[in-house]
Amino acid sequence: MTSSNFTHLKSILLIDDDESSNFLNTIFINKLDLDIDVHATLNGQEGLDFIMNNGDFEGDDVLSTPCMIMLDINMPLMNGWQFMEKYEELVPESLKEQIFIVLVTISDSIEDKRKAKENPYINEFIQKPLSDIKFKKLINKHFKEVIV
Repeated sequence: MTSSNFTHLKSILLIDDDESSNFLNTIFINKLDLDIDVHATLNGQEGLDFIMNNGDFEGDDVLSTPCMIMLDINMPLMNGWQFMEKYEELVPESLKEQIFIVLVTISDSIEDKRKAKENPYINEFIQKPLSDIKFKKLINKHFKEVIV
């Protein structure tokens, strides 16, 4: 897991099969009063499709590329670990460098924490439930926005 500062946060992609979690997380993000686009998908495949269909692989206009991905582990169709395998394989390196990935889970598994720490593309591991306070800490720690 890296802890370097990323650029300004323009968009967040929520990848979680729990629609109520996506709804609440969108509210928490909007409460921060930042100009951030929030998109939600219900499994890893939808998340990957969103990135592959919206990312600019030429490098100039990255407004549609999510700056941050909030990724759940346990999901149907394609779980978080399967998403990460496909992400590493399919997403161009130039795009990966612009995306900050947060693994968000109810899992307390030591194995999940170890895998997250060893994965070069996962920047943070956070326990559910999320809150506006957790989002605030995350953004203040890793992005140029400062939220009081």
